[in-house]
Amino acid sequence: MYVLVPDDPVFFAKFQSLEEPLLRHLYRLHSEGPGSGEERIISDAYDSWVQVLLKLPVWSRWHPVEASAEQPRYTLYSARGDQLTSLYPTEVAAADLGHLTACLDLFVENGRIRPAGQDLTGAEPPQAEQDLVDLFRRVMDVLLLPPPEELLDTLRPVVPQDPVVSVTLPEEQEAEYREFCVQIVTLLSSGDAFAFRSHRAMYP
Repeated sequence: MYVLVPDDPVFFAKFQSLEEPLLRHLYRLHSEGPGSGEERIISDAYDSWVQVLLKLPVWSRWHPVEASAEQPRYTLYSARGDQLTSLYPTEVAAADLGHLTACLDLFVENGRIRPAGQDLTGAEPPQAEQDLVDLFRRVMDVLLLPPPEELLDTLRPVVPQDPVVSVTLPEEQEAEYREFCVQIVTLLSSGDAFAFRSHRAMYP
């Protein structure tokens, strides 16, 4: 399936920051003994996290040798000629999104009941656990955000025939683009007024 991934350092940073907690949870479960169902869920999620990471536009630009496939580059313009933040149609396996969603559900369940190794009966989960669940949910909400079909159809044929190709959006698709980008910023940065304003400024 195709998702529209923004060429957005905020999204990339949030996605990349999931690596440490995934590995930390894997290490804890592995050290507790024989493999468990939870360990398998998180292990599958980590493998899927890597697969998605390699397809992100910022990663493929910074690590062209390690990237699993060449990421088409292009410059996006509005109907008035203003340069816009690019969105990249990215084919992501449904199984990878399923593994990541299952891991998020596990973290939500563990946070609601009791993080391993801590007696928190009747207490709220630690702030770190809440922050992880919030971060994970925001990232997944962006990955699962349904792309506008016409916008996706316009951007999917973009190929690296030249070093950089240009795409100009007609007014109707520009309106879809702007609405979609506002949804991305809201999902990633809502709740922090300064972060939201700074992030929103990346989408002229």
